[in-house]
Amino acid sequence: MNIKRVAQGASTTLGVVGAAVVARRVWRSPPVYLARMSGTSISAPDAVGWVTDFLNAAYYARRPELRDVEDLRIAFSILTTRWHRLGHRRLHAPDVLAFHRAFVRARLSDHAAAPRGTLDRDDLFEGAAHLLGPWFKDAYLDDERRAYGIAFETLGERDEYRPEFRLKHAKLGEPTPPQNPRNEQVWHTYNPVAIDSAERTIEALKRPETWPDYASDLGRFTPVRAGGLLNQTFEIEVISALTPRTPAILRGYVSVTRMLARDDDEAALTHYASRLSELMVRFGRDQPPAFPPGCTPKLALCLDTHEGHFMGRGRNRLLIYELDGQDYLRAAGTWDDMPVTLEQAYRSAGRKAQEAFWGDERPESSMLEQIALRTRVSTSTA
Repeated sequence: MNIKRVAQGASTTLGVVGAAVVARRVWRSPPVYLARMSGTSISAPDAVGWVTDFLNAAYYARRPELRDVEDLRIAFSILTTRWHRLGHRRLHAPDVLAFHRAFVRARLSDHAAAPRGTLDRDDLFEGAAHLLGPWFKDAYLDDERRAYGIAFETLGERDEYRPEFRLKHAKLGEPTPPQNPRNEQVWHTYNPVAIDSAERTIEALKRPETWPDYASDLGRFTPVRAGGLLNQTFEIEVISALTPRTPAILRGYVSVTRMLARDDDEAALTHYASRLSELMVRFGRDQPPAFPPGCTPKLALCLDTHEGHFMGRGRNRLLIYELDGQDYLRAAGTWDDMPVTLEQAYRSAGRKAQEAFWGDERPESSMLEQIALRTRVSTSTA
């Protein structure tokens, strides 16, 4: 397991906030809170070590020039598909044996594309064929049979799947939007990312089952409810380290509490865009307007945290607008200020990590960049 490479490749954080913030917040929390945050709805805390090792082999432990975020998504899909095929029980420590049998030969080999201990894309598909069946590769590459982060053997199997299966182990608490007075909240607007088509991107985002396809190397969103985007709840899976040698997979939940689209209610969206921009400038620390002056707002999407989220009480917004003939996607966040014990950690690491996830500095780390890529080109990985 190569946590050092995880830190080097992903700025010490795999999630919406910096690993320093997540680790300190979890470490200072009661044991019951740590238990709630450990693992994901598909993998129990006792599986964290081998699951993280598998993800390392597929992406984080590989040399930077050999990494491809799509390989990480394939690895996540193998894990999630295995969970699905096992009847939606969580993966545990003994499940490593099946993964070992399926991937050990490839991991022991040593060649230019995949040095010893790592896995390239061919290795992932070959191992998945042994673990799940020879149909996996074709299913994963089929946009219709790949959904919710799972590769389904048939369309019928996909139609029978219910995303609520993940809620069995979700420990979903109440929504926790910011509650402090506005002048005591943190307000932040991230750099926008250019997109080819606002309309195409909006239509893609309205299909929650595709959101795992936009995963970056900092985390992914998976829907846990049937239905459309409004009122949808997403599980956010992140990887962090409580110590340099102790990997941990953490999770949080956010729900879409508001969605305003230009095609549905132009007046409401225009008013919201103006008000949000005014508040961002007034209460943000030298922050620009969320919607630039002169732009045409096209979408505003609010995602509120749930109780137990590693960020605390917060609201993030995905915004789409057109300016000077170019469409853009950006994020704007608001959250209750962190305690003094966490503030320095946030300022030193958290902000950079958040900007990487919601900004445009590293395409492989930015979810916005991944959305732009997936809505610009075919989702086929052939």
